[in-house]
Amino acid sequence: MGKLQKFEITFDQTKTVYSPGDSISGKVTVKIDQPLQCKAVKVNCNGFCGVTTKSNDTEWTVEEQYFNSTVSVADTGTLKAGEHNFPFKFLIAESAPTSFEGNYGRIIYRVRAFITTPRFAKDYNTEKAFYLLRPLNLNELPDVWEKSSSAVTQQFTYMLMKTGTVTLKAETDMKGYTPGDIIQVMANLHNQSGKTTGNIGAGLVQRITYETKKPVHDVRTIAEVEGGTVKAGKELEWKEQIIIPPLPQSSLVGCALIKIEYYVKVSLKSPDVLLTLPIHIGNISLDKTNRPSKKKAASASAAAEDASASAASPGPVPPTTKPTSAPRPAPRHNAAQSRRSYPDGPSAPQAEFYDGPEGGSSAGNGQPNKRQSQLVNAFSYAPGLSFLQDRQPNGSAPSAPSYGASNTSAPFAPEGASGGSLYPQVPPPSYDESCNT
Repeated sequence: MGKLQKFEITFDQTKTVYSPGDSISGKVTVKIDQPLQCKAVKVNCNGFCGVTTKSNDTEWTVEEQYFNSTVSVADTGTLKAGEHNFPFKFLIAESAPTSFEGNYGRIIYRVRAFITTPRFAKDYNTEKAFYLLRPLNLNELPDVWEKSSSAVTQQFTYMLMKTGTVTLKAETDMKGYTPGDIIQVMANLHNQSGKTTGNIGAGLVQRITYETKKPVHDVRTIAEVEGGTVKAGKELEWKEQIIIPPLPQSSLVGCALIKIEYYVKVSLKSPDVLLTLPIHIGNISLDKTNRPSKKKAASASAAAEDASASAASPGPVPPTTKPTSAPRPAPRHNAAQSRRSYPDGPSAPQAEFYDGPEGGSSAGNGQPNKRQSQLVNAFSYAPGLSFLQDRQPNGSAPSAPSYGASNTSAPFAPEGASGGSLYPQVPPPSYDESCNT
């Protein structure tokens, strides 16, 4: 190295993985055997994301900066021969995402040191990387305890002829895992065709999207298992397990250029059937003591349904009219007994009567008027009610009786009446009165 024998960066802490909001400190060591003229000695700490369209290329197409801090630890002058130590300290941004290295992009954090010399002299620089971890807590994700499920139906075509359909249903035991966990995969395959299917299989797939002008998708299968076939007209219940190896977490919070997704694919080779079950891979495992039980979930859902139903349905509406009790069957008419037994009138509902001219004779067309029709309806309301029909001297039946006055309110039949009911609110006229009117 000529005059420069040692130029390195060391951290005060022995750890190499930091968290957002932490401080990182250390020193820059410079050892020279001859005096060295320099314009400045600077230390820089930065974090950024770079994305490219070529695999394993460092010529970034798009970059994203998270923080960039620089301090000057020595001014213009001459460094004497010997060893020099320059301390530094930086604060890591709380919004910085987790470190990541992929085929088409990286999230890098590093500390760099520079020695700038006068014109026509050689500059020196060195760097040391550190890693940042922003943990993904699975307990903070919604619906992480629920199953990830899907179903698909596919036509089975053999030799360009459709022989039936194949229905594939699959699910995982939950949606959140950490490296080292086991994914329980359950599948149901119903072969409703005339041919035997291919082998059923399942695999853990990682999909990384690098955002450039034309997004790059890097998809690879991490682990894979395979099952048997299903004969024509048969149904198969298939269960398998997949162990999760060490993998980067699903979400890179704070990074807009790289997106990581995981899912379990369940597929058939013949016919070509594929379905995906999205899952999350995090750093902090699920707390199984807080796992909601089926009874609690059912009671909570029932309570929510009851609350929504009670909020949607209005309260009881009070009746606008006083309910009336059903009338009792009328006994045989007895005028004297009627006066003694029913001083206040019957409980049957009062009929509405026509307020037209007095007299209830039929119109010229032979049809009863409104008053007569309502009167008949009011009488027929009481079960068992009957009237004794007297004949006219010429043998013809008399017309329906009508009230002589609309304000009559006696609740019983007049004396001497040959028949009638106790229920009408107005006593009917006698036969002689009806003939006179």
